[in-house]
Amino acid sequence: MYLVKNELLRKIIFISGVLFCLLPFADPPLALLLGLILSQINGHPFAKYNSKLTKILLQSSVVGLGFGMNLFEAAKAGQEGFWFTVCTICLTFLVGIFLGRFFKIDKIISYLISAGTSICGGSAIAAVSPVIGAKPEQMSVSLGTVFILNSIALLIFPFIGHFFGLSQSQFGLWAAIAIHDTSSVVGAAAKYGTEALQIATTVKLERALWIIPLSIITAIAFKNKNRKINIPYFIFFFILAMALNTFIPQLHDAGQIILLIARKGLTVTLFLIGSGLTRATLKAIGFKPLLLGVILWILISVCSLFVIYSATT
Repeated sequence: MYLVKNELLRKIIFISGVLFCLLPFADPPLALLLGLILSQINGHPFAKYNSKLTKILLQSSVVGLGFGMNLFEAAKAGQEGFWFTVCTICLTFLVGIFLGRFFKIDKIISYLISAGTSICGGSAIAAVSPVIGAKPEQMSVSLGTVFILNSIALLIFPFIGHFFGLSQSQFGLWAAIAIHDTSSVVGAAAKYGTEALQIATTVKLERALWIIPLSIITAIAFKNKNRKINIPYFIFFFILAMALNTFIPQLHDAGQIILLIARKGLTVTLFLIGSGLTRATLKAIGFKPLLLGVILWILISVCSLFVIYSATT
């Protein structure tokens, strides 16, 4: 049972949390932490709408962020991080599959956690799940594992970046590689700085496109060739927004308003994600899947930080 039991009061508290996230000083890490706290004492009075609303708000916010970016600069950042992205995806995924067998974790759960950790968190898990016929409880465990680690990363990565003296470009690349979910990547980078945000968003969305080949390979491996493959179409709208911002300077003022709305939308998104990590979700995860996620997270975080830091020192 939650501390707040009155249903109307629970809804009022939740809506107040959303409104708090719209205030100027509320940033993504603070919103996520607030959502986590409220989920433990207040629950989520709109839980059945949370997943869909979070997805729509996140994708809309990411597209809106494109109005604050230059297409050519973003393309350069994506090109520089391409091979680094490919290597880290392959390394993380293969290690995840191996460790899943070593720890004797359910095959589908270990596959989903490996996919989410190596590419883009919840989006990759959601895309691969129907391809392999994952059950709701298997998806829940995998998503819970990834979202917990995303939450921790969002809160601690900016501090680690400042501790090591990472530049804006270094941190942007590191966040895009080492943090699983797009929302947490963008949230951490936004906290670090404008340039970090631009690089992190571009590289992360480029990374997200690997959902397509992964889904195809998965369908072949699991012999489910007729399964539907989910393509992250919102990424193409993000590219369109950057193109409009780059080639039509008359839209600059309107673009800045959209950018401000998008950043607040991202803050609310992180609040919703935190609110979704309820006690039931945390209890359902189990030790071994969480251990797998932690090992993969540490592996990709430490290795990518070492490469990025060593390359410029």
